[in-house]
Amino acid sequence: MSAVVSPIRDPLIVGGKSYHQITEDICSPTEKTPSLAWVIAFIVAVAGLAFYVFCVGWTIWVGIGSWNLNRTIGWGWDITNFVWWVGIGHAGTLISAILLLFRQRWRTGVNRAAEAMTIFAVICAGQFPLIHMGRLWLGFFIFPYPNTRGPLWVNFNSPLLWDVFAISTYFTVSLLFWYTGLVPDFATVRDRAKGLRRKIYNIASFGWTGSAKHWQRWEALSLVLAGLATPLVLSVHTIVSFDFATSVIPGWHTTIFPPYFVAGAIFSGFAMVQTLMIMTRKILKLEDYITVEHIDSMNKVILVTGTIVGVAYLTELFIAWYSGYIYEQFAFYNRVLGPYWWSYFGMMSCNVLSPQLFWSRKLRRNIFVTFFMSIFVNIGMWFERFVIIATTLARDYIPSSWSYYTPTWVEIGLFIGTLGLFFTLYLIFVRVAPVVAVAEVKSILKAGGDQYVAKHTEYHEKAVKGEQVEAH
Repeated sequence: MSAVVSPIRDPLIVGGKSYHQITEDICSPTEKTPSLAWVIAFIVAVAGLAFYVFCVGWTIWVGIGSWNLNRTIGWGWDITNFVWWVGIGHAGTLISAILLLFRQRWRTGVNRAAEAMTIFAVICAGQFPLIHMGRLWLGFFIFPYPNTRGPLWVNFNSPLLWDVFAISTYFTVSLLFWYTGLVPDFATVRDRAKGLRRKIYNIASFGWTGSAKHWQRWEALSLVLAGLATPLVLSVHTIVSFDFATSVIPGWHTTIFPPYFVAGAIFSGFAMVQTLMIMTRKILKLEDYITVEHIDSMNKVILVTGTIVGVAYLTELFIAWYSGYIYEQFAFYNRVLGPYWWSYFGMMSCNVLSPQLFWSRKLRRNIFVTFFMSIFVNIGMWFERFVIIATTLARDYIPSSWSYYTPTWVEIGLFIGTLGLFFTLYLIFVRVAPVVAVAEVKSILKAGGDQYVAKHTEYHEKAVKGEQVEAH
């Protein structure tokens, strides 16, 4: 007999839970006094954010000369961090949109936090191109709007402008999709709140009453936004890859970059989701909702995308050899055996070799292994962006212009500071909104109950007719 899901039990929710218990477990962290672990994490994150503000101010006051860029290496940690953060922001849209369209039920425990992660990662990413411009107060020049500067318009051939359109579109759709999902849950928190909190959550929930018409419009809007967001998963990081692929520099001028960047973005994004989910489920005691089943499913995605990334690395090496183009061959020889060899082998170890551990079901479902593997993957993906940018620019056609790049304390501070900004925003989020989608978790149980009732009705009808039924 096929497995029947109980109305109050589901493999994605540990233990029998009533609707009231689900609401209490998920919403109570927004109402209780924050735990000591949350307070310590928040203090550390805010300290990182304060250091970031200082480094940005220093960069604006002193200028880009405070970084270690030069005529040979014009992109360094700034663009490396930009591409890394954009990649991290991809998992949220994938989990939310594509898995929703494919009706993957395991997304419900992690989609809310993944969507929030997308918003915060894109905020961190969008700041690097602006700071890199040097004259931050002239940042509005990159927006194409009617102006009084005569024929001076933006350069539509510039990758910087492509990034502006891609990131702003991606951020807008992701923000709408994230907030749409929050509306029913804000109403749930509102009904439990009192005083000023109740008024704030009532405004945030747009007066949601839970009527059939509200649910109908909410589901229709969710599907429309999911349909809009799905192509963005492919297009945004494809456009980011065009920053490199449309150049004529050996090592960058390659058609494999768009799919390779997209796979890498999903790879690093899912790894960051794992890092956040494992910490969140422990600190907020949500082990019943962010289960081993969720972690196992996400590790499968990490394994698949990590393997795709590994194939892309090997394909790059093969094409460079097969092309017979000496400058392309030198670019990849320099990546592997040049002065930055340590970053290349760090990239290969973290991104290609370590995810292969997830072929083992036992390791895929091990929380400790998953947590450290998720960190290794994101270290490796940062190395990948650094390898693409720094090693390619450090040695070009003229040996007299070769250079070696090391970041200054300002560049390191900007990167550490964006980590502080990211975790500050995420920690505030888990205090003001349910980190797991309450309405969607309950819908799983309802679907299980409907299936249970339908199966028992079928058995009853067969029994009335005198037909043989299997014991269950």
